[in-house]
Amino acid sequence: MKQAASALDMSVESDGTRSRSGITVKVMLFVAVVALAAAPHVTNIYYVSLGIPFMAYAVALLGFNLLFGYGGQLSFGHALFLAIGAYSSALAVRLTGNAAFELMLLFAVAAALAISIPLAWIASRFSGIFFGMLTLSFGMLFYSFLNKFYDLTGGDSGMNVPQPSLLGIDFSQVDKMGFLTGPFYYYCLALLIVSAWIMWRIVRSPYGLHLQASRDNEVKASYLGVKVRQVRAVAFVISAIYGSVGGAMLAISTGLADPELSYWQQSGHLVFMAILGGYQELIGPIAGALIFILLQDELQAATQYWRFFLGVVLALLVIGMPGGLLGTAKQILARWRR
Repeated sequence: MKQAASALDMSVESDGTRSRSGITVKVMLFVAVVALAAAPHVTNIYYVSLGIPFMAYAVALLGFNLLFGYGGQLSFGHALFLAIGAYSSALAVRLTGNAAFELMLLFAVAAALAISIPLAWIASRFSGIFFGMLTLSFGMLFYSFLNKFYDLTGGDSGMNVPQPSLLGIDFSQVDKMGFLTGPFYYYCLALLIVSAWIMWRIVRSPYGLHLQASRDNEVKASYLGVKVRQVRAVAFVISAIYGSVGGAMLAISTGLADPELSYWQQSGHLVFMAILGGYQELIGPIAGALIFILLQDELQAATQYWRFFLGVVLALLVIGMPGGLLGTAKQILARWRR
């Protein structure tokens, strides 16, 4: 196993390009963190409130991109785990009477593990369009479950998620907008940073190299000792955990666990954000989430035909920038260095 990891490592890092790319990513991360931390002090409070769904999607996309960008497995039903995170948060409060956000996260991760492990065992046997359609069916099955089992899930009305306490501190005296743009904003920012750091370690680990090898050439990876099905299953479970954490964050933002979170359209948004930002970059999907949310919000405010214009703008971006925003930025930087 170690020999296989060493061989893969050498092939990936042979020309030093990876080290330069790593430095670039670190610089971009630092700039992004500083900008996000300063946003509540320099930006309109409305735009700051958009930071919560942005960071929630960003966390979910970090996991989604492990499966898609690094594992080559495109899921069309990954919004399933956003819904699992949101409903787990609501159930945590209903079952325990405790509205601590840490407890909600614990329930979300536990539910994601319980549901994703058997799904990963099944889905990891497939690849390509079969994997995509299978995950889509999982998502739509869960969507139907949420709508039909009214007594348990609230049906199409969903379940209320109250304003939580953070690290044992009760913010019930703070109004919702103040909570979302203050303590919860910085809590989510910290959660995003920790999630990105953990994902950075995962993709740089021998496991991450095995996953990329299984994406690039499944047969050769198997010859090198990579257990392809196993590493894909682990990627599925990790991405599910990230998705559920993102779902818990989204539920606080809206105050509701909504069945629409698991609808195929949400899964499509995840795919689009990843491609828009650059799914071959660690932080590409994060940039994609930011652009997508801002574009969607501006177009919704400007016209009732916002879906049409959003489609046009996003189609032009993808056609003109097939590597995504960060992929294109890297190409421009590489040309400039020459």
